[in-house]
Amino acid sequence: MKKKYPKNFSCIDFDLRQLEIFIKVVELRSFSRAADAVCRAQASVSERIATLENMVGAKLLDRLGRDVVPTRAGELLYKHSLALLQMKKNVLLEMKDFLGIKQGEIFIGGSTIPGEYILPGVLGRFYKKFPHIIVSLSIADTKKIEGQVLDGTLEFGVIGAKTMNKNLVCQELWNDELVVAVCADHPWAMRKDILVSELFQEPFILREAGSGTLKILEKHFPDAGAMVSESFNIVARLGSSTAIKEGIKKGLGISVISSRAIAEELKSGSIKALKINGVLMTRTFYMIKDKRRSASPLCQALFNFLMEDL
Repeated sequence: MKKKYPKNFSCIDFDLRQLEIFIKVVELRSFSRAADAVCRAQASVSERIATLENMVGAKLLDRLGRDVVPTRAGELLYKHSLALLQMKKNVLLEMKDFLGIKQGEIFIGGSTIPGEYILPGVLGRFYKKFPHIIVSLSIADTKKIEGQVLDGTLEFGVIGAKTMNKNLVCQELWNDELVVAVCADHPWAMRKDILVSELFQEPFILREAGSGTLKILEKHFPDAGAMVSESFNIVARLGSSTAIKEGIKKGLGISVISSRAIAEELKSGSIKALKINGVLMTRTFYMIKDKRRSASPLCQALFNFLMEDL
């Protein structure tokens, strides 16, 4: 049985501006929201989509109540539209690079410790060298940063645990040491180290699931394994190092935290750091990138800077 094609099959065509508008409608699931995003009237957006459907010869969008969703043909076009627009972006950036124009915006991510305590200083030095490049830094837990690099939201990320995802490549950057942090008036404040058994007895503040710090704890306390939260006397789960530091200072409990994160508190004396006898908790921060995607020239400039800045 012969496959039936639309009458205008041989004339299928589209332009990049139509694809940009189409992508916005798909991602925002609304003609009105897409119109706001591309600074056009809703009628103009609807007309552009109708023209695109005529040029392609297939219905691309369905209205389901208040939502607009892609048809099977729309899903196929959406996937390739993202690739085409990324290619356009890379061509423009490469032309600027060829002409010696270093300007534009890079979207990167960092897990809590590198995102809050290391990258801001590095980006300050990068800005002095490339003042016309804007770096947008998103901070989240390691798992979320990995996901955003994989879906293309971020060009690369810096995380505190080596990824196991086969589509991500890792590059070692900086080393870090985790310490036991207690408040200044804690009974252990004058000590230099503690026993492992003592650690499990004290009220403990734990990071949220998905954090690099939690992965390190599971690695260094293999007897606890995936049940690490049951081995500690957990009094709270907090989603950031800043919140954990405040909890420690207020006497909520102790925690294991990056020495980089409490550098200022150690200077002021508001937090004291101890080591665990016989346990050296060190880790490496890694830059992760999706090996399936080509790095933009601006992104490559930041890669190279990070390598030089080690």
